[in-house]
Amino acid sequence: MIAVTGATGNVGRALVERLVAAGRPVRALTRDPQRAALPQGAEVVRLSLDEGAALFEGATKLFLYVQAGGDRTAALLAAAREAGVRHVVLLSSAIIQEGADETHPIHVMHATAERQIRDSGLQWTFLRPGAFATNALQWAPQIRASDTVRGVYADMAVAPIHEDDIAAVAERALLDPGHEGAAHRLTGPEAVTNAQQIDAIGRAIGRDLRFVEAPPEEIGPELFPNVPPEFLHGLLKTFAATVGATPEITTTVEKITGVPARAFAQWAQDHADDFRS
Repeated sequence: MIAVTGATGNVGRALVERLVAAGRPVRALTRDPQRAALPQGAEVVRLSLDEGAALFEGATKLFLYVQAGGDRTAALLAAAREAGVRHVVLLSSAIIQEGADETHPIHVMHATAERQIRDSGLQWTFLRPGAFATNALQWAPQIRASDTVRGVYADMAVAPIHEDDIAAVAERALLDPGHEGAAHRLTGPEAVTNAQQIDAIGRAIGRDLRFVEAPPEEIGPELFPNVPPEFLHGLLKTFAATVGATPEITTTVEKITGVPARAFAQWAQDHADDFRS
């Protein structure tokens, strides 16, 4: 049995679908089982941290979304170990690297989770993806409304990774031996600017879209609805550092899964309906 937290998130949902398709027993932990709409074959259970070890009864492996436990992550890990979980795969972040700003709130959140896992006595694997291709969904409301997209840093370059490529690596880390103690850095296969992402989305939906750069001091939470307000300043600072820089590009997805990571243009085609009115 593999327990999956964040099971209705982009990566968690893709992982649950993969494990069910592979015939593996899956317990999908979510705060709202009634609205989960996960595939048949997954055992969908309410994530209540007060349940303790009962949440993980029968499970031997855990996929952990970093915000699932919040400030109770250490207790969640202890409960998992008590129930018989032996290996945890954490969805961490590429912000964890040598020379990183250790005061950045995103760094603090993920570094804390990694430390708690190391201290838990469980075997572990850390997945450290860079920019998610799904970050482009922040532009969906604007694209549904017009052909002009307003945002920061048109020339900001990242190597966005498809959420299912992260899930594919997580699947192998959970099912195959040899990933214990590894920290896998994951990216998409190529550098893409914000303006190029908008062009790719336009091609996927058959429209001529235009990116209009706005000063970062004029950007508020309305353009980043899924970013906690306390993270926004640090995130904009991180974005500024990518302008004119060459992003990290790894081949980890292909090395682990045998299939090359998908380009952003493919992600845009896969998600075209998310941008249509």
